Amino acid sequence: MTVERMLPTAEAHDLLDLTRELCERELAPKAADFEARGEFPREVLRTIGRSGLLGLPYPEEVGGAAQPYEVYLQVLETLAGSWLAIAEAVSVHTLACYPVYAHGSEALRKLLPDMLGGELLGAYCLSEPQGGSDAAALTTRATRDAEGRWVVNGAKAWITHGRDADFYNIFARTGAAGARGISCLLADAGTPGLEPQKAENVMGLRASAPSQVLFDNCTLSADRLVGAEGAGFTIAMEALDAGRLGIAACAVGLAQAALDHAVGYAREREQFGRPIAEFQGVGFLLADMATQISAARALLLAAARLKDAGRPFSTEAAKAKLFATDVAMRVTTDAVQVLGGAGYVSDHPAERWFREAKVLQIVEGTNQIQRLVISRALVRG
Repeated sequence: MTVERMLPTAEAHDLLDLTRELCERELAPKAADFEARGEFPREVLRTIGRSGLLGLPYPEEVGGAAQPYEVYLQVLETLAGSWLAIAEAVSVHTLACYPVYAHGSEALRKLLPDMLGGELLGAYCLSEPQGGSDAAALTTRATRDAEGRWVVNGAKAWITHGRDADFYNIFARTGAAGARGISCLLADAGTPGLEPQKAENVMGLRASAPSQVLFDNCTLSADRLVGAEGAGFTIAMEALDAGRLGIAACAVGLAQAALDHAVGYAREREQFGRPIAEFQGVGFLLADMATQISAARALLLAAARLKDAGRPFSTEAAKAKLFATDVAMRVTTDAVQVLGGAGYVSDHPAERWFREAKVLQIVEGTNQIQRLVISRALVRG
């Protein structure tokens, strides 16, 4: 079904048209095959980048498209409706460009045109095998050698693009325990001592499976520090606020695709002499799905507009991520139910969407962490 959108400019409408065209030509025909084989679609992402969709919210002077988040998130939503792995990759890459854009030296910022143009794909190395939600307790350590270079040792886990990235944001401990002892470093793929591991055997998003990344005396020049020493935790949290909006947009797009497929099936599938969509048991289920998606989209765009206006949006981003990803899980579950046995086999994409929805409740901060962010904001007043 067609989603009625209120976009701020004619350029934004053209951008959504371009995105839909790319979805029809480059994404939809390839998604099932790549997911079945578990192959990362690097060339598809290059095409996305060369079409200008990997740097949408960044300024033109650094290679971006200067689009408001309100527009960027609706592009993500559209991509997710065709292939979640691509939309999630765009969201993570956009997040991975943030540290250099917002805090990088002039020398590091010269990398931004290739980052935002899709020639260089990014990874965001924050989570660790023993600590995901408690990021301030990370144990990967970076120390200086006699020549002032950074020597990194430790392990990161659940890293999107871990095996395929061209650059890695590494959040490592350079000082004492706690958030203030963490710094951000930028490493290139192929740096000796930077060792991506095998892809995880995951339930969904198999075309973009995460992996661990090990650091064994990985040595980086002093100028690879991003921002001030000790500022890494602040940088990480700034990026994650925006990244949560990206995941919420992915969730809305996935849920919308599941609803559209369920509605189409319910119109065609007949039982007792009429389409099952005409039975209240099914029709009311579809109505609830549609209502929840509209509410999630409205919450997402309200948070985006706060960000675009330069106003605090962290709590609203947490609400949007929490609500939209829970909606995606409910809607994909209900879509499988509408399809019945057909929803449980891979002949229909509903079973893949159902598997994929689960991870959205986990990445960029679990939904329990989102509730913690929201409740703390309420207590603080």
